[in-house]
Amino acid sequence: MGLCGFADLFAQQNTDASGGNAYGTGGSASFSIGQVDYITASDSSGNTTQGLQQSYEILIIKGIEEIDINLTLYPNPAADFVVLSVQNTNIQNMTYLLYDMQGKLIENKKLNSNQTSISMADLANDIYFIKVLDNDSELKVFKIIKNK
Repeated sequence: MGLCGFADLFAQQNTDASGGNAYGTGGSASFSIGQVDYITASDSSGNTTQGLQQSYEILIIKGIEEIDINLTLYPNPAADFVVLSVQNTNIQNMTYLLYDMQGKLIENKKLNSNQTSISMADLANDIYFIKVLDNDSELKVFKIIKNK
């Protein structure tokens, strides 16, 4: 007398936005972007969850004009000072904020010139951040290494 077994097979049915295959020394994996379904398969080696993707949201803001501002900060790494250079814009409402690695605000000053020298001489050797604002809107954040 023979035994006959039946198994149910379930396939994912979803439309993916994109995807592909990744290969490396440890094996390969197929991936998809936009898929929010998943299935868990079990065998003697354990459980494998396949196809799980976190959902994402793309936000498009209309009505914002493209800003052509040239912001540079030099030298980096710095010793005694850095120079914040602003080109192609009016600096009347611009400020900079200097933060340490812990997020503590060290300095908050209004820009008075297109070339602003920021003193680093009294600061410890560490990493700092300078955030440049125009009317309280963030334009750019610079990471500075102070090492002398």
